[in-house]
Amino acid sequence: MARLGKDETIDKLLYNNYSTISLGYAGLYECVKYMTGKSHTTEDGKKFGLQVMQHMNDKCAEWRKEEHISYSLYGTPLESTTYKFAKCLKKRFGDDIFIKIDGKDRDYITNSYHVPVFENIDAFDKLTKESEFQKLSPGGAISYIEVPNMSNNIDALLQVIKHIYNTIMYAEINTKSCYCECCGYTGDIPIVDVNGKLKWKCPNCGNDDSTKLDIAFRVCGKRF
Repeated sequence: MARLGKDETIDKLLYNNYSTISLGYAGLYECVKYMTGKSHTTEDGKKFGLQVMQHMNDKCAEWRKEEHISYSLYGTPLESTTYKFAKCLKKRFGDDIFIKIDGKDRDYITNSYHVPVFENIDAFDKLTKESEFQKLSPGGAISYIEVPNMSNNIDALLQVIKHIYNTIMYAEINTKSCYCECCGYTGDIPIVDVNGKLKWKCPNCGNDDSTKLDIAFRVCGKRF
């Protein structure tokens, strides 16, 4: 916190550990897979991935010493930018760059150190493996898992929460919590094709009037 006078510049507050400047990154999975042929969830891939992360931390330490600015590595939640990065990669290295990496063509790269969404891995293993990379993102990081409506399986949810507490610095559980005002249904309300138009539709009564549906669902890093 600081007070500045009228027309006073902020640059002096950037020095001598008063504030931090984050070095964000994305696509660790793609980097490791391209360089080693393996995911960073494997032992060989993890070893290389941790070396990459440590190198970036070392550069931040080097810049801090030289410039007296507190640079720090940040596991960036940049959902929208992942598409821009993928587009730039295709422009620079060819439209088949992702097919060369892992045989899957797509228009996005993976956030920060995260395990890619298409990799077959359970929630506990994902959080455990990502915790090692999260430690090397001291400027900020988040891991998360996607789950269905867990209201009928609270015991499993508590086990995940305990695992988060014992394993990783910061994580979240993303789930759907929806409500239909017409019939009172609570749970997962899916998106369906209604005459060529995608709409939320209550699986209980068929209501597709969005003004009478309360949808709580994480999309692109935001909550709706």
